Amino acid sequence: MLALFIKLVLAHFIGDFLLQPQKWVIHKETHKHKSKFLYWHILVHFGALILVLQANFNYWLGILIIIVSHYIVDVIKLHLKSILNNRLLFGLDQVAHLIIIALVVSIYQPYQFSTNTLYNPSFLLLITSLLGVTVVSSIIMRTIISKWYLKEDSNDESLENAGAYIGMLERLFVFAFIITQHWEGIGFLLAAKSVFRFGDLSKAKDRKLTEYILIGSLLSFGLAILFGLGYEYVLGLIEK
Repeated sequence: MLALFIKLVLAHFIGDFLLQPQKWVIHKETHKHKSKFLYWHILVHFGALILVLQANFNYWLGILIIIVSHYIVDVIKLHLKSILNNRLLFGLDQVAHLIIIALVVSIYQPYQFSTNTLYNPSFLLLITSLLGVTVVSSIIMRTIISKWYLKEDSNDESLENAGAYIGMLERLFVFAFIITQHWEGIGFLLAAKSVFRFGDLSKAKDRKLTEYILIGSLLSFGLAILFGLGYEYVLGLIEK
């Protein structure tokens, strides 16, 4: 099952990313279903599927489903271009393709899936920890740091919500390093962040800004470590 899924995803990556020039994308967005490159794109997908499946036509039904559905999804996406933003469309498009691939795999190798898996304590613990290290930690930090307000913190030159996303990503990295027992990665991440932040601090020459950044960084890393260690401890109790 996994081997077939990997092959189909590989074919998707080849067709949707590796062998789709920007010229084709622009032409499709302009001419939509009338674009000749839309059909070239579908043909490339067909070729990629034949390649990764080693021309095994026992999978003809799956190939047909993927090709037809890919065309339909792409046409819908092109016509929704003026209504929805690119990020949302891209996400929905890729999710739709992957769901179809998963359904095709299930035709040949039915999944042994139980809803009980979703309520497995280990899985619930992981989801809880991931939410804790991202969204919950962001709110905790915002609440704690809200007692201080710096003009630099609301700089118009900064990307919208960039700080929040950077914080979530760094905490996810720290969490991943902890549960995979790679503590040295945290040191590398902290050093890398220090290098990038050094420029801001040296230009500002502002003690308050320095303290503000240090508090935020240490609080962020501290929460990530707390959730990481908490995850490992509780997981150990569950598995006993």
